[in-house]
Amino acid sequence: MGGNLLKAPYFYALFFGILFANFSQAEPASKYGLSTFGDLKYKDGFTHFDYVNPSAPKGGAIRLRDIDSFDSLNPFLLKGKVGIVNGDIGGKTDYTFTQLMTRSLDEPDAVYGLLAETATVDEKGQWVEFNLRPTARFHDNSPITAEDVAFTFEALKTEGHPRYRFQYRDIIEAKVLSPLKIRFNFRIDALTRDLPRQIAVMPILSKRSFKDRKFGVTSMDPLMGSGPYKVAKVSPGRSITYERIENHWAENLPVHKGRYNFGSIQVDYYRDRTIALEAFFAGEYDFREEFTSRSWATEYENKPAVRNGYIIRDTLENSSLTGLQAFFMNTRRAPFEDIHVRKAFSLLFDFEWTNTNLFYGLYDRLGSVFENSDMKATGLPSKAELELLDPWREILPPDVFLAEFMPAKTNGSGIIRPQIREALNLFQLAGWTLENKILVDQAGNQMTAEFLLFEQSFTRIINPYVKNLQRLGIDATVRVIDSASWQNRMREFDFDIIVRRFPQPQIPGVEQRDWWSSTSADVDGGLNIAGAKNPAIDDLVEKIIQAKTREDLTTAARALDRVLMWNYYFVPQWYKNTNFIAYWDKFSQPEAKKPGFDRAVLHSWWYDPVKAKDLEERRGK
Repeated sequence: MGGNLLKAPYFYALFFGILFANFSQAEPASKYGLSTFGDLKYKDGFTHFDYVNPSAPKGGAIRLRDIDSFDSLNPFLLKGKVGIVNGDIGGKTDYTFTQLMTRSLDEPDAVYGLLAETATVDEKGQWVEFNLRPTARFHDNSPITAEDVAFTFEALKTEGHPRYRFQYRDIIEAKVLSPLKIRFNFRIDALTRDLPRQIAVMPILSKRSFKDRKFGVTSMDPLMGSGPYKVAKVSPGRSITYERIENHWAENLPVHKGRYNFGSIQVDYYRDRTIALEAFFAGEYDFREEFTSRSWATEYENKPAVRNGYIIRDTLENSSLTGLQAFFMNTRRAPFEDIHVRKAFSLLFDFEWTNTNLFYGLYDRLGSVFENSDMKATGLPSKAELELLDPWREILPPDVFLAEFMPAKTNGSGIIRPQIREALNLFQLAGWTLENKILVDQAGNQMTAEFLLFEQSFTRIINPYVKNLQRLGIDATVRVIDSASWQNRMREFDFDIIVRRFPQPQIPGVEQRDWWSSTSADVDGGLNIAGAKNPAIDDLVEKIIQAKTREDLTTAARALDRVLMWNYYFVPQWYKNTNFIAYWDKFSQPEAKKPGFDRAVLHSWWYDPVKAKDLEERRGK
């Protein structure tokens, strides 16, 4: 008896230790960073990102350019033409708007606390909570609270661009727990893997600022921001100037150290690419990424500013998924609802001739939705892929199971007789025949195909393709319209063939629904450009979203890749895993290696007054 009493304290300690241990395990831990599968490069307490110089000086200006124009300063709506305005520089909103957490540019998908000091993710995946920093402020010095976060979520989901509805459709509510704490509850049956990270990068708007203005209306008045820059000057349709916020509330946080160094960023708009390039050589703006291979190969070296070393050219390696750039065929209308027609069209695009004669050999052929990554399908389907594909075998092209997808390849001479013969056979299978050098259906109607563009410069790329189609008796034409009309027709899916590029995230997820799922095929303004409606695709998209490990994600992505490529919804174009950049020699950049997933110019470079003065002296100014 006495011995048992002596052991009692030990027993109770053990009992309550186990009890409290179990209780603590039931309480998910707060996290300083999030990633899809939990892996983070930077440890808790890190001082700055590796790709920045934490002591970089602030100040000076950088001038950029965009093509076309803008008529709205609200980048969150379907309506209006926004260009790279109001913080949406390069498709990002982190310049003028704060996010709960911010991306690390040398990791594929990690985000770290910005407005949110920490995040707590439910172990069952039913919610995520964010604890906000009390020091965070909007540009009018009002505090950023959980009410603002909740307002933003509701505004974007109900009145914003349709992409937000797709991204947030599995988030049922934003629940304010306290002025500095908010919880996002997910649908019980939702595939929630990506939701915490997706909501973490949502740009935050000021609820108070919409007291006297409507969110869903285009406007040339800047929205109230909270990021490191604010809109300072607007010349409608011509230019926007952003000014850096002095003593910004996040300036000394680890995620902002060494970033956003320019005192001002000016974006000038040009309607013509040739004029924009000449303006660059004249010193009208400071930095450009070159997307035109002919210009990069032929139009720089002989310019005095380049020859004299005033302008620096560089080629940056890029580890990102290249994204998908293609001729998208509209399967909502004839003749592109027929896979034989789509395959025939793909045969008649002569990339090898185009690359040699128009691109100076600077590109590779795109052969995957997930090009430049291990998610690209190669060889025959693996056992794991077959487990996902087999249930849909009856509705999938047999080649999905029998061969690796490879785009049609020519000898580059411009003579494509084998491709023409194969294309004619495919057209015949679809009910089209060649009569008197005209391709007609059973009713005698000629096949037509219109390429819809908004840039005249792209016609030189398409014209050889159009001629190949015309050789087979197709009434193929190119139509160039203004960008606003082009946007409207694209939103309403009023086109035959259109050129689009989709930048792939490093971890594919819910955005694939918008691009490929049946539910998005007929949503005005949606991004399922081809109009794909295929239950196999729908299932594989969901498999991507619900993948619990990188291995499962890779398997599902490869399976989806095979199905998309073998269904010929688009004719893949070209890619390169580098960035061609040019800039006037008045900037400095960190000695550290450039991050693999971004150019990071506005995130890490700075204006160098010594270089700028030297440049002026060399130019005699």
